[in-house]
Amino acid sequence: MNSLDLAFTPALDLAQLIRNRSISPLELTQIYLKRIEKHNPQLGSFFHVATDTAIQEAKEKTEQLINTSDPNDLLPFFGVPSAIKDLNAVAGMPLTYGVAALNNNIPSYDDGVTTRMKKAGFIVLGKTATSQLGSFPYTEPPGFLPARNPWHLDYTAGGSSGGAAAAVAAGLCPVSQGSDGGGSLRGPASCCGLVAIKPARGRVSNAPVGDYQSGISSNGPLARTVADAAALLDVMSGYIPGDPYWLPSPEISFLEATKQVSPRLKIAFCDHILPFTQSEEIVKETVEKTAKLLESLGHSLEVNCLSVEALIEPFMKIWQSGIEASGMPSTMLSPLNNWFKEQSISAGEYLQAVHEMQVFSRRLVSFFDQFDVLLLPVYLHQPIKVGQWVDLSPQETLDKIINWIAPCPAFNASGLPVITLPMAQDKNGLPVGIQLVGKPADELTLIRLASQLEKNNQFSLSIPSSVNH
Repeated sequence: MNSLDLAFTPALDLAQLIRNRSISPLELTQIYLKRIEKHNPQLGSFFHVATDTAIQEAKEKTEQLINTSDPNDLLPFFGVPSAIKDLNAVAGMPLTYGVAALNNNIPSYDDGVTTRMKKAGFIVLGKTATSQLGSFPYTEPPGFLPARNPWHLDYTAGGSSGGAAAAVAAGLCPVSQGSDGGGSLRGPASCCGLVAIKPARGRVSNAPVGDYQSGISSNGPLARTVADAAALLDVMSGYIPGDPYWLPSPEISFLEATKQVSPRLKIAFCDHILPFTQSEEIVKETVEKTAKLLESLGHSLEVNCLSVEALIEPFMKIWQSGIEASGMPSTMLSPLNNWFKEQSISAGEYLQAVHEMQVFSRRLVSFFDQFDVLLLPVYLHQPIKVGQWVDLSPQETLDKIINWIAPCPAFNASGLPVITLPMAQDKNGLPVGIQLVGKPADELTLIRLASQLEKNNQFSLSIPSSVNH
């Protein structure tokens, strides 16, 4: 197997190749670091590349592999490279939150999700690009390269986990951690042709920093296969003492769910989400194609369109309050984040917005008394070009964002689990994703269903031509 094939091999298969001693952690790490060196300047997928520490750890793991009598006793992802989004801490690496002035902010601790990935055997290659403070669905923070889409470099990789998505799609790492507070995993996955899982609230810990936006954000996996995403979610999941939200462990592992047959499900679907009725034609076609495939697999499908009108204003207030809560001075922020900061609200207004969000969420969760799964587009139109909205006023930009990402925030508000996977490509070669939303704490049903779709979908993505070398 050549280095290009290895770079695009699923993480689970790479772990097995290491256990078989077909490749060493050092050889594999060097392959990815060479690809990062070659392609990151055009992709902007990594803010920080931890070459020295990754090589050192890979050498140590290679030595351990040589001296291990039974490689099957090794950690599940022993020696497999990965990456951490730059909203999360990795000890000894910069933590900028997409703010260029924080390039010298070096934490001495790991976030809980980082610790879990290290304990599973992953080697951290570096920190992936994020929009400033994770605020935007495109990744173009001042002072950094924009994160570009490997399928067409003129277009965004999405945001705020745009760097992580670009890295995985371009074969700069096999899987990556990301986070989702309003579509920040699902949007980049759809833009870049990946599988993403936004877990149910409480599935993955936010330790040690906790939560300051009323539970709307979750850490989760980005991968090229459902099995890799499920296995990485197994690694990330679990209670850490002090978590404000937590869930019991599932009855089986998420990876095991990919091997099970999905039962017949009652699935609602719509190609838009009210009050937003306009979605791009390729988006409509992809949802309809997916619905027909699900029906052919024996599931019961019914058109049923949700309305998120009551959520728009309270969610926007909670989201914008995160800029003020960051404590960043105005001199360090982009003009758009500064404008968000100026819209800050009182504590009473914030609590009222949380109340309205929770009332909406109760109504939304009751929708799943009638259905097992909801099929929706991820975004209402395909990726924008890099810099496309740079000359718009802040209000115009906000309106554009709301009308693009409309199908996503409701499931952050409600804490429902969602899985995203690619189902088509548009005329520009850009992938088109759909999202499957499940009942509270029911990632298992979504993973079974997504695995069934993945196995039966005649569409498949190749390697992006921009990084096919």
